[in-house]
Amino acid sequence: MPALDLWNLASQLKSTDYRWVNLTHTLSCDTPHWFGFKPFESTKLLDYLPGTPEDMLAPMRCFQYSVASQYGTHVDAPRHFHVEGRSLGEIEPIEFMHPLCVIDKHEECAANPDFILTIEDLKAWEDEHGRIPEDAFVAFRSDWSKLADLENKDEDGQPHYPGWDLGAIKWLVEERDIGAIGHEPADTDPASVTTREDAYPYPGEQYILSVDRYQIEVMDHLDELPATAPSSSAPSPRCVMASDIPHVSLRSAPRHKFPCVCSSKYGHPVHATWPGGIQSIRRPIRGRLFMGR
Repeated sequence: MPALDLWNLASQLKSTDYRWVNLTHTLSCDTPHWFGFKPFESTKLLDYLPGTPEDMLAPMRCFQYSVASQYGTHVDAPRHFHVEGRSLGEIEPIEFMHPLCVIDKHEECAANPDFILTIEDLKAWEDEHGRIPEDAFVAFRSDWSKLADLENKDEDGQPHYPGWDLGAIKWLVEERDIGAIGHEPADTDPASVTTREDAYPYPGEQYILSVDRYQIEVMDHLDELPATAPSSSAPSPRCVMASDIPHVSLRSAPRHKFPCVCSSKYGHPVHATWPGGIQSIRRPIRGRLFMGR
């Protein structure tokens, strides 16, 4: 495609004909994350404001961060569970470009926090929206991102959160040849599976990464997306031997029946977009992941 055509496409996507929606949690000590990780830590190294200690005074502001690789919204690469699997640095940017399908089960999850997404749910979605296309990014909307505590423990300390049925993930891979999955909880599998004594390695997560797919966990704002929309995911900077890393970026493309998801490998926010009356345009801030539509 000639450079001018690409420039025109970029201008079109940045116009008010498209709406952009953030799909990541802001990275901070309050960011939802898997219970086994320490909270995000930030240390100011240099600053230019009056009152800054002399040994930190400089014409710039710099921070040092300490954060687990799967903290908040993040991409899991195959190597996360499989030593022979590909790392993020081995996945080419074009491989993050997919059609996006959003399976909305937030009402079912509100009624039953242990809800499990099954093959029947996927087939019902297809009855309404059409066949899930090859290489799709399939996102499971549960509205779990709205909870302060992703584990949602009861009075006895037992976690309750929704997840994928292993059979549903296998069906998506084997029957629809999807490219990736995403969800709002910190686990692929539901709490009813992950809390069993024989749960590890978790079957759903183990499987999706074993077949050379990636997944995005702890997603946000899936409630602002239609059932089909363009999106793109971008794992953060290339890290040697990285199996996962926080911050993912999703961008958009012109809308088709199943718009596409694309991503770069550099730590930019995630977006999804689609044409239509735009009400607001959100800008990437503080390492957020955005999706435009």
